Amino acid sequence: MRILFVLFCVFVTSLYSAANAQAPVLPTLTARAWVLMDYQTGQILASQEADLKLEPASLTKVMTTYLVAAALKNKSLVPDQKVVISERAWRTYGSRSFLQVGSTSTVEDLLKGMVIQSGNDASVALAEAAAGSEEAFAERMNSEAKRLGLNDTHFLNSSGFFDNAEPRHYSTARDLAKLAAALVRDHPETHAIHAIKEYRSQGILQHNRNRLLWLDPSVDGLKTGHSSAAGYCLISTALRGSQRLIAVVLATPSDAARADDSIKLLNWGYLAFEPVKLFAKDQPVAEIAVFKGAAQSVKIGFKEDFSLSVPKGSASKVTQQLDQRPPLIAPVPAGTELATLTLSVDGKPWGSYPVVALNGVEEGNIFRRFWDWLRLLFL
Repeated sequence: MRILFVLFCVFVTSLYSAANAQAPVLPTLTARAWVLMDYQTGQILASQEADLKLEPASLTKVMTTYLVAAALKNKSLVPDQKVVISERAWRTYGSRSFLQVGSTSTVEDLLKGMVIQSGNDASVALAEAAAGSEEAFAERMNSEAKRLGLNDTHFLNSSGFFDNAEPRHYSTARDLAKLAAALVRDHPETHAIHAIKEYRSQGILQHNRNRLLWLDPSVDGLKTGHSSAAGYCLISTALRGSQRLIAVVLATPSDAARADDSIKLLNWGYLAFEPVKLFAKDQPVAEIAVFKGAAQSVKIGFKEDFSLSVPKGSASKVTQQLDQRPPLIAPVPAGTELATLTLSVDGKPWGSYPVVALNGVEEGNIFRRFWDWLRLLFL
């Protein structure tokens, strides 16, 4: 009986502890600015000075990587293409891939040297190969930043290296998290290079500067940065189960501090939040009326599985509100944004996400168009 009583007490104590458990405490970080982002939805889970403009140092190379990956995809560059190393690339200081002026290297080797070892010389060589000059490449970087919605970012070169402070070359923790998410989403094969721990080039073994690759097996990128003006910076991303998080820390005091801040932030995120799969790919969220079309309605949803990171224990507290844009008149191409899904967690606004047409609706015949014209008169 005594044993049963003890077990009963332990059981009751466990229930009480679970009921009164508090959410994990957000860690204290050394970074001047930082964000933790849910990759799937772009939701900022926690942040400090997310929109403060700071020099990004070699985090700049994430944009260079994005553009080179795009060039490889559209075949304006090919992996085995030979690139002659210019004097400008050779003379670039800071972290280097040890390229010699007048020598040749393939685009693939240069990309690995830039991503894994953070070679400034490789970055300049790739910019010249892609755009003819680094200045022209920087213009492409800024154009792409605008397209991706990086509203507080401006680039002057492909590497992020400058002899002195350069306040005209800047980004923010929020924009860099968006950029990292775009790279993972649009160019997964290039993102995979960021998980490589070491690489031999020119007979020299080069190590990835991202300490987290050795500390946490779920981390598969992304990029370190450092300069006297920028401090020590790191964009990191980890995938645990179906949940990917992206952490950005800017202006930390040391290499060890940026790694420590990042792992603390990622671990906190995985302890504090859980993924909730709301809709499968192509699963209808709703069906809305279409006027003057060959069909009278169209199904709307998401083109990829849609999951949301919510505070642990809040999965049952997610509520939805669909705001559509009537009246909808054919033709309606598949993939057109037709509505916004607004989500709340435990009564608090959590985010709004575009919902698209899962199928196209062509224009209807003349009788359907005329009949719906009459109907619209009375709406």
